Order: sequence, then structure tokens, then C-alpha cells
Amino acid sequence: MTAPLLHPGDPFPALTVQLVGGRTIELPTELAGRYGVVLLNRGSWCPYCVAQLRAFQRALPKLTDLGISVVSLSVDDEPTAAELVAKHELTFPVGHSADADAVSALTGAFVNPDPKYLQSTGFVLDPDGRVIVSVYSSGAIGRLVPDDVAGLVEYVRAHAA
Repeated sequence: MTAPLLHPGDPFPALTVQLVGGRTIELPTELAGRYGVVLLNRGSWCPYCVAQLRAFQRALPKLTDLGISVVSLSVDDEPTAAELVAKHELTFPVGHSADADAVSALTGAFVNPDPKYLQSTGFVLDPDGRVIVSVYSSGAIGRLVPDDVAGLVEYVRAHAA
């Protein structure tokens, strides 16, 4: 069972993320004062997830210039997530060992039942930790892409009241 979906204007729920390397962060607090992207991924075995993470890594200089931070999270254990980070030279925070049901209860992300993992879900947050856009997928495809995130943030800034 999933929680109601997060909509534009909703506050992003408090979520503790264990990062590769032993550090723990609290979302959305970690992103406060900046725009943020939270990527929930199926796992390092998913070619679509890997492609998405690599695309965000390639776009990171542009996103950083726009004041956008990226965080990723999956159910992968720490050694598997660490291997993913090393193999693809990911420099943004990558979380591991997510409890799929607990994350789903907070965010509304869909959960695959067997094996249990989070379906691809992405959120763009404003500097106050409110959802600007949420992208929910019930399967392998349908996810945020960096160019859309950059364009959205540029648009939001240009049209701020």
C-alpha cells in the first residue's frame, strides 16, 4: 500500500538517507536553501536507472551552477551502491539500504513486490523543501531527466512572483 502521491506545493516528507561511505543525511533539510532533485531508483541492476544516474552526473556542473543539488536512493545494499558509485564516478550523494515500504509510505512511490524495490520516482524541490514536480513510474521507464529539471528551475525562477 502506498501513501497519497506528493503534489506541487506539498512539503517533502522527512526522510533519513544512509549514504555510501557511512554518512547519513536528512531530506529535505540537506537541500535547504537550494533546489533539489531526489531520485528513487530501482537498483544498480536496472539499466534505465544507471542511465538516469549517469545523465545527472554528466549534467551536474550545469545543475550546480543553477543551484540544484541531486540525491539518489535505492534498496541496494551499501557494497552494491558503492560499486555503482565507483564504476560510474558518481559525485552526488547516493543512498543505500532503503526500506521500500517505509519510503513508499512517506512519498507515495510504487513498490515492486517480489523482489522488493522502489519503482523509479523523482522529485524536484524548491529551496523551502516543497515539491515543484513529482514523477512517478510504475515500471522501468518514465523518469526525470536533467535537461527538464534545469529548464523547470530556470522557468520557476524567471516567473517567480
